[in-house]
Amino acid sequence: MAVAEPARQGVRPVTPALFVRLKLRVMANSFRGQAWRIGLFVGGGLVGLFFAGLGFLLFAATGLADDIGIARLAAAFGGAGLVLGWLLLPLVFFGVDETLDPARFALLPLPRRTLVGGLFMAALVGVPALALLVATSGLVVSAGLHGGWFAALVAAVGVVAGLLLCVAVSRAVTSAFATMLRSRRVRDLAAVLLAVLAALLGPLQIALIGAAENTDWQRFTGAAEIIGWTPFGAPYTMGLDVADGRLWAVPVKLALLAVTLSLLLWWWSRSLESAMVGAVSGGPARAAKGEPGQAVDQLFPASLRWMPRTRFGALVAREARYWWRDARRRSNLITVAIVGIFVPAMINFTSFEFNGDVSGLTASPTTVGLSMLFVGMLAAVTLANQFGFDGSAYAANVVAGVPGRVELQARVAAFSLYIVPFLTLVTVGFGFVLGEPAWIGVIGGTVAAAYGTGLAVNLGISVAGAYALPETSNPFAINTGAGIAKSMLSLVAMVGSAALGLPMIIATALLPDFWLWLALPVGVAYGYGAVALGTYITGDMLDRRMPELLQTVTPRR
Repeated sequence: MAVAEPARQGVRPVTPALFVRLKLRVMANSFRGQAWRIGLFVGGGLVGLFFAGLGFLLFAATGLADDIGIARLAAAFGGAGLVLGWLLLPLVFFGVDETLDPARFALLPLPRRTLVGGLFMAALVGVPALALLVATSGLVVSAGLHGGWFAALVAAVGVVAGLLLCVAVSRAVTSAFATMLRSRRVRDLAAVLLAVLAALLGPLQIALIGAAENTDWQRFTGAAEIIGWTPFGAPYTMGLDVADGRLWAVPVKLALLAVTLSLLLWWWSRSLESAMVGAVSGGPARAAKGEPGQAVDQLFPASLRWMPRTRFGALVAREARYWWRDARRRSNLITVAIVGIFVPAMINFTSFEFNGDVSGLTASPTTVGLSMLFVGMLAAVTLANQFGFDGSAYAANVVAGVPGRVELQARVAAFSLYIVPFLTLVTVGFGFVLGEPAWIGVIGGTVAAAYGTGLAVNLGISVAGAYALPETSNPFAINTGAGIAKSMLSLVAMVGSAALGLPMIIATALLPDFWLWLALPVGVAYGYGAVALGTYITGDMLDRRMPELLQTVTPRR
């Protein structure tokens, strides 16, 4: 083969550096002519580095404590949390950068070891890896303050090993899941479970922060010691082992990390071939039976048989099916449902302990309105990249010349078929659970206003700020910079939605009691008016930008 015998044919051997240069070149080409994407990438990179610097300061500050046990707690639990984050978050939120999609190398005569090594080195190039390296470098400062220069040197080695571990576990797990999720039933079940897990990450963090305020952390020294001997905490506690006089622990932990990395890379290599082949065909499509009219009726779900057989009705039926059958879309719906219930509960049902008695904090219409403002914004932000879900399939709408307003109205209607019943249930449920049925009007009006204004904002973002999702067998993959773009667009959408929904909160806080009954019709009218205006303005924008939008959401090969 050309790669196996480079000297015989005068070809330079394929090295990991070649994969790194290839990734950088592909990234540069993907940004060419996309000024907004460059801006999002730079802005997201600065945000990532800001949090990385904050993590650096937190880790380094533990070196100022007199007790080395505090530094060990931070290194063990913080390091383990970072490894778990790299394990779970790519599956449920950020995805995995597939700039160098393994499927593109399927026809090249590359040895498996060369391919895995090159893709692994290329995965180390990016903002997430740099941010992780900067944040954990604070452990080097901490170890140096506790144990001198040699402890700092060992901690630096541990930081690099931790970076390799995080990238390896992320790639191995996502590649394995991509292989396993070829079955539609397994894929749908996994999407549900991962969406539930993603939705619980935030609530779990809130709960842990609340528990940390009244916790004696000295009780966790034993647990930190145990975590330090696992692959999750071993790389980040080696420097403190030197500072503690346990030099013998360093080679043992390095051996543990070497074995773990070898196993992860071996696991990745086993599933990489399947990822290169691509998805397995689901078999031949079944032909529709019956009269042409019956075939058209079969395209409409049973719950939408009442829809008119028009272009609008067909688009609503199609989008409704996609929101239920597409694993990516359905996971977003599940996340909205779980977070939409948990966050209001956390805000309105907080409790405190005083002299052994637990007393509940009484919620007010304003605090309930604030929590429901967040629920409405969260539901609407799901449409921030609605055309990205379609990808190249959006070409059918462009060729058919679907008017922009009809397109947007149908998409909003189909999405609302799932969201509006949930928001109604949350409104009525929280009103009775709080023991204040009179607040249902305020809750419902605020949710309706937040959802309507959020839709208006996100419709514009979905047209002006769309980004492509990759066509790959890995359902967790994203294109270069898409993770940053997704985060930044979501932030912009939520800030804009909050600003437009804020008048409902101000009115609740300042107006007398009659507002409790007036809020519902005002909020519904305000939200519906915002959606109508948003579809009117954005529809004209969509008519002008259809070809550009199709080009933007079509994955580049």
